Amino acid sequence: MNQGIILVVDDEPGNIQLLSGILKGKFKVKAAKNGIKAIEIAHKEPQPDLILLDVMMPDMDGYEVCERLKGDPETDQIPIVFITGNASDEERQRGIAMGAAEYLIKPVVPETLIAFIEQKMI
Repeated sequence: MNQGIILVVDDEPGNIQLLSGILKGKFKVKAAKNGIKAIEIAHKEPQPDLILLDVMMPDMDGYEVCERLKGDPETDQIPIVFITGNASDEERQRGIAMGAAEYLIKPVVPETLIAFIEQKMI
């Protein structure tokens, strides 16, 4: 079976390491520490099958990254899942309205994350 490619975007190396550890073995994982790098990786072949995107990052936040990816015909079909510590309903609605497939709250439950990703990749 061909492993899907997941792009993990977070400015905290510990969060990238945690998510990569959860996904390792089931998926190929690429990582970016900022939005500019995430957009660059999303344009390269093979493109990620799904992006796990932190909201709170310096320079370019997750919403701006999402907006740029969803506004580009080359990347608009890649599902984006926000993973954030902000549990407000307003922020969740904002993320979903921007085209995100889901808005998950940290800390993520590994089994729930794997199940969600597998469902999105079918």
